Amino acid sequence: MKIGMCMFLWTTNIGLEHEALLCEIREAGFDGVEIPVFEGRPSDYAETGKMLDRIGLERTAVTAISDPQKNLISGDADARAAGVDYMRWAIMCSRAMGANKLSGPLHSTLGHFSGEGPTGDEFSRSIDAQRRIGDCAEAFEVTICLEALNRFECYFLNTMAALSAHIREIDHPRIRAMYDTFHANIEEADPIAAFTQNADLVEHIHISENDRGVPGRGNIPWDDTFAAIAQSGYDGWLTIESFGRGLPDLAAATKVWRDFAESPEAVYRNGYMHIRRGMAKAGLS
Repeated sequence: MKIGMCMFLWTTNIGLEHEALLCEIREAGFDGVEIPVFEGRPSDYAETGKMLDRIGLERTAVTAISDPQKNLISGDADARAAGVDYMRWAIMCSRAMGANKLSGPLHSTLGHFSGEGPTGDEFSRSIDAQRRIGDCAEAFEVTICLEALNRFECYFLNTMAALSAHIREIDHPRIRAMYDTFHANIEEADPIAAFTQNADLVEHIHISENDRGVPGRGNIPWDDTFAAIAQSGYDGWLTIESFGRGLPDLAAATKVWRDFAESPEAVYRNGYMHIRRGMAKAGLS
């Protein structure tokens, strides 16, 4: 089991100016970090990878599609093609920095709504797009971890059951699932069952408190969550995801209007210890 920290708390564009922070994260005990992929070239991410190697941090990647003109479920074929092109670029950047997992709501446009629920045509278009993305991911040895988002950020896939059923229809070895405790707390009648019933597809886990703040200070059923993870045999990343107001565009997209912790340091230091305690209690190592 590996413990990670998503860099969304500070930035969507990692550079050399973040080296001191990354060193502090490593010194706190983290195995790795989750690097946002939103701009730049693969060569830029190769440099990020070198910096992380120097520090001794492993890495995963995360992105989202915010432009409706790149919507993978759009009725416009050009928009779908642009979305696939965006994913191809993100896969190449992820591979360049040494990440073998790329996670996020990579099935539709974040924050874009049609005014109704998902349609059969949208599911069909998604299957085609995801298989094309999966083939690209296979070529670069990257696994795509699709995320179910709450209904206030996305309308296409909100629950683990819906996400997992769709992934099984896609039927591509490089298209898998991510479980996020924050979204599950909103959408699932039983968040623990939502994980256990679909654990065979889960390749990545986000540890996120119900208010997006410090893990362990809210109402997520952590003991049951860690016990379910242990019983499932999952042996991947447990990555803290938290948000603040420092990045206006990201804060707007995630509906963050206030601070959820006294400092970013409190999030990653207390969050790390919370995960370690939960793992120990559940018999995880």
